[in-house]
Amino acid sequence: MTIYSNEIHDEERAFYGINNAQLINCTFEGFADGESALKETSDLNIEKCNFLLRYPLWHTNRAVISECLMTENCRAALWYDTNIKIKNSELGGIKALRECKNIELSDCKINSTEFGWFCHNIKIQNCELTSEYPFMQCSEMEFDDLKMNAKYSFQYVRNVTFRNCELNTKDAFWHSKDVTVYDSVVKGEYLGWYSENLHLVRCKIIGTQPLCYANGLVLEDCEMVDCDLSFEKSNVTATVIGEITSVKNPVSGRIIADSIGEIIVENSDCKCKIETNLTACCCL
Repeated sequence: MTIYSNEIHDEERAFYGINNAQLINCTFEGFADGESALKETSDLNIEKCNFLLRYPLWHTNRAVISECLMTENCRAALWYDTNIKIKNSELGGIKALRECKNIELSDCKINSTEFGWFCHNIKIQNCELTSEYPFMQCSEMEFDDLKMNAKYSFQYVRNVTFRNCELNTKDAFWHSKDVTVYDSVVKGEYLGWYSENLHLVRCKIIGTQPLCYANGLVLEDCEMVDCDLSFEKSNVTATVIGEITSVKNPVSGRIIADSIGEIIVENSDCKCKIETNLTACCCL
């Protein structure tokens, strides 16, 4: 393995095409402002390096990146990559991860608009993410202990599992399919609209007009805080601990809660059984 240590590079394609190499304490910045430092590379071990230039890791296969810094100037850092592990690192810059496969991130801090689009087979553990539009149209993902602040999250995703996460977002899971969320807090507006087979287990759901126009929606032992106009036009099976602010026009299924502030049924096609610990009604 070739070792590069304590070097500074600013030239275009500084390490283009290298294989079986280790980079330690290297910095990519300077007057030449060169792009694509590690394009078309493989079998890399990158430790304690600083990336301040654009597009450093494109078309890379098999790399371990640890204790590295990618600043906000490091735009579109990882694209078209496969088999990458990123540990104890900071990822900044717009579009930091895109069209990648077999990626693992652990103990990372990420601040990246449009993070993680069109990616597949992703595992994220114990990370903090600040984004605006993360993980659009991704599939086969696993999240454990993710703390996220975002706006339009997880649109069109497929086959995703969340455990012990804190998701603070404007909306999330629109048009998603086969998503399961365990023991997490999901806070936002208009959560899960147009989703298919969204399954929430022991979660706290916070925010207005959640879970509408959903098909195959399941809630198991969840809390719903400030959730008004819930479940409109949805096929839903839900058991809720505590109160639901209001339920509006569910299509079918069964909703059980300790209490419901208001039940709004405006549609004669409603075939959902709605129950509380005091009353039960069947919308037929």
